[in-house]
Amino acid sequence: MKELKYLNKYLKKYWFKLAIGIVITIIARVFQLVMPSFVNKSIEVVENFIANEIGEATARNLLLEYILIIVGAALLSGFFTFLMRQTIINVSRYIEFDLKNEVFDHYQRLSLSFYKKNRTGDLMNRISEDVSQVRLYVGPAIMYGIQTLTLFVCLIPLMFIKAPTIAFYSLLPLPILSVLIYQISKIIHKRSTRVQEYLSTLSTFAQESFSGVAVIKAYNLEPQIHEEVSNLAYEGRDKSMDLAKVNAWFFPLMILLIGISNIFVIYIGGMQYINGEITSVGTIAEFVLYVNMLTWPVAVVGWLTSIVQRAEASQKRINEFLGQVPAISNQSEEKHTINGKIEFRDVTFTYEDTNITALNGLSFIAEPGQTLAILGKTGSGKSTVLELISRLYDVQSGEILIDDIPLNEHHLTGLREAIGVVPQDAFLFSDTIRDNIRFGNEQASDEAIVNAAKMAAVHDNIEGFNLGYDTILGERGITLSGGQKQRISIARALIKDAQIYLFDDCLSAVDTETEEEILSNLKRVSDDKTTILVSHRVSSAKNADKILILDNGRLIQEGTHEDLIRKDGYYKDLYINQLSEKEN
Repeated sequence: MKELKYLNKYLKKYWFKLAIGIVITIIARVFQLVMPSFVNKSIEVVENFIANEIGEATARNLLLEYILIIVGAALLSGFFTFLMRQTIINVSRYIEFDLKNEVFDHYQRLSLSFYKKNRTGDLMNRISEDVSQVRLYVGPAIMYGIQTLTLFVCLIPLMFIKAPTIAFYSLLPLPILSVLIYQISKIIHKRSTRVQEYLSTLSTFAQESFSGVAVIKAYNLEPQIHEEVSNLAYEGRDKSMDLAKVNAWFFPLMILLIGISNIFVIYIGGMQYINGEITSVGTIAEFVLYVNMLTWPVAVVGWLTSIVQRAEASQKRINEFLGQVPAISNQSEEKHTINGKIEFRDVTFTYEDTNITALNGLSFIAEPGQTLAILGKTGSGKSTVLELISRLYDVQSGEILIDDIPLNEHHLTGLREAIGVVPQDAFLFSDTIRDNIRFGNEQASDEAIVNAAKMAAVHDNIEGFNLGYDTILGERGITLSGGQKQRISIARALIKDAQIYLFDDCLSAVDTETEEEILSNLKRVSDDKTTILVSHRVSSAKNADKILILDNGRLIQEGTHEDLIRKDGYYKDLYINQLSEKEN
C-alpha cells in the first residue's frame, strides 16, 4: 500500500465530498439492515395467527405495516445508494482527471533525452491504462470498502445480540476466507504487474506499427508484423489467463463458504427452535438474510483486494515515472528581453545515450539581426547547435550565452517563446492545416495565417486542396508531400514572429526555385532577427552574413560565401560539386 500513499493528497483535496459519501453509505446500509428484522416480525405474525394468538384483522394490518416498512426501507436504501455513487464515484473521476493532468504536465517538463530512452507506447499506457486502474482504487474500491466495513460493524454485533450461537457458527467460515484472500492477493499482485508491463509492450508495438505503416507496406513486412502480433497476443493471453485463474478462485470460494454459513444457520437454528432456545422460525429466516447480506461484502473483499493490488502495481509504475527529475530545469524566474545575440564559447557536448561527442570546443558569435548558415557532413554536429540554443540539452563543457547572459540564466519559457524552430523532421498534427500553422501563435488571425503560408511559398498548394486551409491532415502530415510538410512547418515558425529563428535543413525537400523564393522572403522578414540556417546546400547558405563549416563537431572554416570560395577546403569543394550537378 505504500505506493498508493501518493494519492493521499488527492483524497485530502476532495475530503468533504468523500465524507458526505461515507455518511450517505452508512445511512444506506442502516436502512438495508431494517428489512431482515421486519421479515422476522412478519413470520412471527403468521405464527401467532396460526396459534390463534391474534385475529385475522390484526394479522393483516400488522403484515401490511411491516411490508410497507420493508418496501420503504428498500426504496430509501436504493435512493441513498444512488447518492453514494454520485459522490464517491464522481470523486474518483475528479482524481483521475487530476492525475492524468499531473502525468501529462510531467511529460512536458521532461527533457528530450528522457524520450530517447523510453518507448512511446509505454508512456501512453501509463497515462491511460495505469491511471484507469488507479481510479478503481479511489472510486469503487473505497465505495465498496466503506459499504463492507459498515455492514460488518453494524451487522455482526446485531447478530450476536439476537442469537449468539447462530451468529458464531454462521460467521465461522469468514476467518478461513480472510486467510485464503491474503494468500491469493500476493499472487495477484505479481501477476497484475506482469499484465501491466505486457500492455505497455503491446501499446508500443501498436504505436510503432501504425506510425510506420508506409514502411511496412513498402517492404512487404505484413507477414512478419502479423507473426509478431500473434506472438504478442499469445503472450498476453497467457499472462491474462494466469491472472484470471487466480481471480477465478474468489467467487467460488466465497459462495462455498457462504453456503456453509447458511447450512450452519439452518441446522443450528433449527436445533435451537426444536429445543425451545429460540421462539420463532423467523429468527432463522432473519439470519439467512443476514448471511446473504454478507455474501456480497465478503465477495467484495476478494474483488477489492484484486483492485488494490492492481492499482498498487499501476501506481508504482506511475510513481517511477513521476520520480524522474527533468534534466532541463528552469533556474531563473526572471524573463530577460531577448535581442538575439548568440555566442558559443568553447562548447563541448556528448550525447549520454550514444556517448557520441557531437561538438568539440565550438566557438562562434551571431550578432542580432545576422543570418548564420551552418554546413557540414552528416553527423558533424549541425543540428546539435540548434538543440543546444533551444536548451533541449545542457552543455557539459563550455558556455552558451544569449545577449551576453548564460543560457541557463534565462527563464526557460521566455527563452523558447523568443525562438521559432523548424526541425529537420517536419512534424504536423492530425488537425487542419490552419490549426497546424496557428500552432506557432494561437492568437493569430486567418489573415496572418495566409500571409505566413505565402511567405513559406505554400499558399498556392493549400488553395489547391478541396477544403483549402480546413483540410484535415493525416497522422504526422502523411497526406502531404515532404516539401509541403516542410513549408507548412516554416509557416508555423514565421507566424510566431520570434526574435531568433532556427531552421534545421528545412528546405531539403523543395526545388531550387521554391528554395530561392522562400529564402528571399525569409531575408525580408528577418532583417532585425537572428537566423541560424542549417543546410547541405550552398544555395541555401550563400546569402548568409556568416557561414560556419563543421566537421566532427569542430569549426574548420568560417566566413562569407565570397571568402570561402576563394579558399581551398570543404565549402569550395561543395560549391564546385553542386554547381556542376546543377549544370548537368
